Amino acid sequence: MTDLVLKTRHENGRIDLTLNRPDKFNALSEALLAALGSELARIAADPGARVVVLSGAGKAFCAGHDLAEMQADRRLDAYRRLFSACTEVMEAIAALPVPVIARIHGVATAAGCQLVGACDLAVASETARFAVSGINVGLFCSTPAVELSRNVPAKRAFEMLVTGKFIGARTASDWGLVNTVAAPEALDSAVDDLAATILAKSPDAIRRGKALFHAQRERPRAEAYALACEVMAQNMMDENTDEGITAFLEKRPPVWR
Repeated sequence: MTDLVLKTRHENGRIDLTLNRPDKFNALSEALLAALGSELARIAADPGARVVVLSGAGKAFCAGHDLAEMQADRRLDAYRRLFSACTEVMEAIAALPVPVIARIHGVATAAGCQLVGACDLAVASETARFAVSGINVGLFCSTPAVELSRNVPAKRAFEMLVTGKFIGARTASDWGLVNTVAAPEALDSAVDDLAATILAKSPDAIRRGKALFHAQRERPRAEAYALACEVMAQNMMDENTDEGITAFLEKRPPVWR
């Protein structure tokens, strides 16, 4: 089942994960969430992993949860398990020691928009559209609201949540949900350039940096600085940091170990 719903490709530190339910607009079924969770756990344990690119097959990036599957089992415990499994995937993305780039070529709605928000970086095609549209069927997108409100200003996020309206890629960029917007034919190039830029940096610094970035965001200012100071001091002790600074002073490219 994993092979059917999620495609993976590993090459030189870059890992591509492709949601592979194109006939269902890559809706997050229980099987797809399980596959994503398992693959993220494998990546977390892989010292050779450097960057992850998450994309969707077919016309959509991800249309959110599979509503037909949700309707097939209307027990409270089943819904609790489903939303807990989805939350675990979102948390795993944040906890992953390497950056995750969302590549959005089509619609990203409800939990699909949540997935974009959970990723560290996002590159969207000009044709991409975003919405938290559960409200249109009587379901407030409560779990997508967690990631959306951490990416987008509060009033913008709440407007999306209570109207269910779509926003385009340029608006998503202006509001902070995505980093870069590219023409459809230039989307892969933009994603490749971003991934290559990350791959060219010290892997130790990237791993330390991502962990620190997420940890300090939820702490009071003084605690955040205390944590950042210690992480930066430890970072200075890394062999690669010594090489990077030496290379800079010697006016040559660094050779990461």
